[in-house]
Amino acid sequence: MRTKRILDGKVAVVAGATRGAGRGIARALGEAGATVYCTGRSVRGNPSPYGRPETIEETADFVTRAGGKGVAVRVDHGVENEVKALFARVAKEEGRLDVLADSVAGEDPMFAGFEPFWKTDLSRGLDLLRQAVLSRIFTARYAAAIMIEKKRGLIVEVTEGDLLGGSGNILHDVAKSGAKTLAFRMAEELRPHGVAAVSVTPGFLRSESMLEGFGVTEETWRDAGKKDPNFLESESPLFVGRAVAALAADPDALERTGEITSSWELARAYGIEDHDGRRPDWGAHAARNVLPSLSWLREGFERQLAWLEKLSRRARSYLGTG
Repeated sequence: MRTKRILDGKVAVVAGATRGAGRGIARALGEAGATVYCTGRSVRGNPSPYGRPETIEETADFVTRAGGKGVAVRVDHGVENEVKALFARVAKEEGRLDVLADSVAGEDPMFAGFEPFWKTDLSRGLDLLRQAVLSRIFTARYAAAIMIEKKRGLIVEVTEGDLLGGSGNILHDVAKSGAKTLAFRMAEELRPHGVAAVSVTPGFLRSESMLEGFGVTEETWRDAGKKDPNFLESESPLFVGRAVAALAADPDALERTGEITSSWELARAYGIEDHDGRRPDWGAHAARNVLPSLSWLREGFERQLAWLEKLSRRARSYLGTG
């Protein structure tokens, strides 16, 4: 698939561009012709607390090789003054901002664990909420100010899952579901200014750490299907990136503002393919092959649906329509 330069002349910031979905989004925006400011804490010679080898300089190089212009800027998005300085620089150097994609703390090690809330280690809870939640508010705040002035733009909160909740332990759930409600809240306030805000989830993502965990590479990833057949419906980070790029180029993107959407849903809408020509659809795969065997998950979805229906009835009563 040869990607058109649908974002020529556009400027983007990808927060948390060091690895995973953030790196994939940065690469895809570059592939589409954009100038991409790639931010994060991991730089050459000074990695983030994650202790992984990826750096924002590598991501910026990927962006440039893909056809865009990559600019690496070290930013701790949990520190407001650093975020403010980043967007002041973007405004000065570019005079515009068309896209913000925030993938900060996508795989933060502090999310580890699937225990119930009464057993969750909360000793670093405030650190995690600052890095995974408050950081996104800092980032969106200063990005929005530039977009509002120009009366255009797209803010993407990268999250997990296309329903309301998250997964893992309670801190993980609060952070991931928080990104969705943040996008919805921002959408209502930004709509009059011509700026869209959405939350987007990838499917089964072949991030660097996921490939490492399965003992495969992006070239040999199908071998991991022997351990987990669901991995055969996984997607590279570039897939969700191309979905975000297509949404950013859509002149009617404002019609989607406030949505909780996904790589596979956007791929259906825009005809997106992964780098290998596949169009993975984790939503359809999970409905056919994962959900039927997990009665606890089905029951959870049914309770969520009942809860949403109750809220819908309440909202209609307030509107006098039900």
